[in-house]
Amino acid sequence: MQPTIYHITHIANVGTIASDKCLWSDAAIAARGGPQAAVGMASIKQRRRKAPVTGHPGLRVGDCVPFYFCPRSVMLYLLHRGNHVELDYHGGQTPIVHLEASLVEVVAWANGAGRRWAFSLGNASANYAQFRTHLSFLDELNWSAIRAHDWRHPAVKEAKQAEFLLEGCFPFALVRRIGVYSTPIQEAVTQALTGGPHRPHVERLPAWYYSAQP
Repeated sequence: MQPTIYHITHIANVGTIASDKCLWSDAAIAARGGPQAAVGMASIKQRRRKAPVTGHPGLRVGDCVPFYFCPRSVMLYLLHRGNHVELDYHGGQTPIVHLEASLVEVVAWANGAGRRWAFSLGNASANYAQFRTHLSFLDELNWSAIRAHDWRHPAVKEAKQAEFLLEGCFPFALVRRIGVYSTPIQEAVTQALTGGPHRPHVERLPAWYYSAQP
């Protein structure tokens, strides 16, 4: 199995990510004064800063850079709809980009760098979250739910929200592809990467986005 992992962010953050040469954890971003464009929910971020990553004493979910195991995530749908009561962002899904990386490659880097990592079997910030710290447990993920486009069933929705977490910061050099919604966003991302040491392939992938209810 060669899974890929996906981090979503606003296009306005791409230039900073490229210049910093890494994606920072939420805790680190907060300490640095916040992102260029925030797209999450403040209440969830606060909960994640307290939620423990079991298996790694002292590590919190908010201390890690999060990735999903699929594009077209549940969170992207919330951004697309823009009607959640706790959501401050209302710019829709069009400016949101997917940063794609190889799970195996990332774990190999993390192990070599002495950086802690884990993956959750569902929503990492839930008080019932279960974590695994070895790739031999990947078969415990519900891959059919992760890949599902129809996730209205609560169990499918929960399993689809499984996350990979990397402590501290995630090297931008490990991002292999950037998926975007439209040609104008593709051009803007390409421009944001111009002159940088790492320029992953930028591809228009509308199938990674929503056009209707899941």
